[in-house]
Amino acid sequence: MRTVVLAVLSIITFACSDDQTKPNILWIVTEDNSVHYMNLYSEGGAEMPTISSLASDGVVFDNAFSNAPVCSVARSTLITGVYAPRIGTQYHRKMSKVKLPNDVKPLPVYLNEAGYYTTNNAKEDYNFIKEGEIWDESSGKATYKNRQKNQPFFHVQNFHNTHEGKLHFDQKHLDNALKNNDLDSIKPFPYHPDTPTFRYTQSLLHSHHKDVDKEIAKIINDLEKEGLLDDTIIFYYGDHGGVLPRSKGYIYESGLNVPMVVRIPEKFKKLSPFSKGSRTSTFVEFVDLVPTVLSIAGISIPSSVDGKPFLGKSLKKEKLEKQNITFGYADRFDEKYDLVRSIRKGKFKYIRNYQPFNVDGLYNFYRYKMLAYKEWYNLFQDGKLNEVQSQFFRPRKPEALYNIDEDPHEINNLANDENYNKTLTDLRTELNDHLISINDLSFLPEPHLLKNGLENIVDYSEKNKDLIKRLIEISDLSLYDYAEVSNQIKDALVDENPWVRYWGLIVNSTFGNKGIENKDEINLIFENDSENLVRIRAAEFLILNNLEISESKINSLLSSSTQEAEVNLMLNTLANVKTINPNYKLNLNKEVFPENWLPPISNENALVNRRMNYLTENE
Repeated sequence: MRTVVLAVLSIITFACSDDQTKPNILWIVTEDNSVHYMNLYSEGGAEMPTISSLASDGVVFDNAFSNAPVCSVARSTLITGVYAPRIGTQYHRKMSKVKLPNDVKPLPVYLNEAGYYTTNNAKEDYNFIKEGEIWDESSGKATYKNRQKNQPFFHVQNFHNTHEGKLHFDQKHLDNALKNNDLDSIKPFPYHPDTPTFRYTQSLLHSHHKDVDKEIAKIINDLEKEGLLDDTIIFYYGDHGGVLPRSKGYIYESGLNVPMVVRIPEKFKKLSPFSKGSRTSTFVEFVDLVPTVLSIAGISIPSSVDGKPFLGKSLKKEKLEKQNITFGYADRFDEKYDLVRSIRKGKFKYIRNYQPFNVDGLYNFYRYKMLAYKEWYNLFQDGKLNEVQSQFFRPRKPEALYNIDEDPHEINNLANDENYNKTLTDLRTELNDHLISINDLSFLPEPHLLKNGLENIVDYSEKNKDLIKRLIEISDLSLYDYAEVSNQIKDALVDENPWVRYWGLIVNSTFGNKGIENKDEINLIFENDSENLVRIRAAEFLILNNLEISESKINSLLSSSTQEAEVNLMLNTLANVKTINPNYKLNLNKEVFPENWLPPISNENALVNRRMNYLTENE
């Protein structure tokens, strides 16, 4: 609860005021929604007349980006204005929440201190520990209507209609739907197989968009009836991309490029540099939402915030439209581990796959509840996909470069095209500079961070900044010819620091059979290293290159761990191998794990059990 003093001051302030001078601020959020599914952005997308009406009264942002392609990470970024890998909030779902740095506060705290009534209906899903209540109300019943007279409000209204779970239908539902739906107008994306399953799934998602538009209309109508519409700045946006396969959870534009429309009433037009009914190419990212709201509320922006305001007094359109950079990050998504970073600058998108032997289509329990995912994988195994459609299930390149203007679906990798060498190296350098500047914590394994950094994650990051920089440099050895860097890889494999060895092994695996010359050292690491996570990376290389490995020693390695997060990361390696090769078999025994690690697989925390079921029961 707010302090008594603050509550009393708010009552006095707003009871004595005849007119509200600060704008109300409303965030309308639709889940799992990229620009690719809305007619406002993409031909053939769903018609959403309410959103179109907001657009005619406001501004459409063509280049709005979530920094992360999944809910809890995106929302943690949204509400703090801080890049998640800088403060340890980059993993979905959280195995353990982190404590926010002392100089970082969630947005509603700043607004409360300035006299706003703050309400959230209803999703939070933050990856950090809340210090007390940060909202005046946060529930499925939360409403701005309980504020004091003339008190400005900040309200978040979340809509679930477009969420991924709404596409988890069974075969019987699909068979019935195909009898009663005309799908001729649906155009599947080029990386998807053109099947009735994909067409219907896309069509159903369009219908969910139309449903949510009607719900949004009710919110707008309520504001109008209450005489509040002209006192309220409205932000509409998707919480990240999605939700057909290869969108949510992935760092492609389909996972990051979200719709955003902002309506600014006439009385607050000085807070917007954009004209009514316009569209802008200005790049905005989720870290920008906190400073933007603080700016329009007349609150000073703290130095701990990473973003920049795109609305507020004295901002110039000409300067804003020169902003053309956004950063993206993807890490663990439920039980599925990966490490991918991106930078989009203008029309070019650079993606860095730090573990390129991990396939995009790596099995994930919740993803594969969608029939489209299952069908796509089965078609791949049956050899019925073209080259573009097959990419999802094949090892990736360490680097990818796309011209989004010419290749909006990111299927033509220009990284090896000599004509784009300068663009590639410039974006690589700019991304690396960014990762080093934020001390990207993902270069230290999540289980290690959970053991050592939770109490003061930023302090821990600062103490290890030289190590993080070194790990980034080692990871980049994979971008050179093997002959140029083989000695550096060998040095990394015998380094005294376990995380240098860890990354040396990842790089060695990236080079495939070229790294077999190091197999004797890698076997020794697998047998004797002091860190389980280093040993599993050694096992990873051996398995990926079809070298002999002891099944009993794999089991012994798994059973020796006392940390659930560590086991989950180790199992990710085995799951990736099985996704690539369904015939790969290991006789694993999940009875070696504590019972509390093995809740029913439907439980969102059943990460180890989900992996073990997949590995042992041929799901």
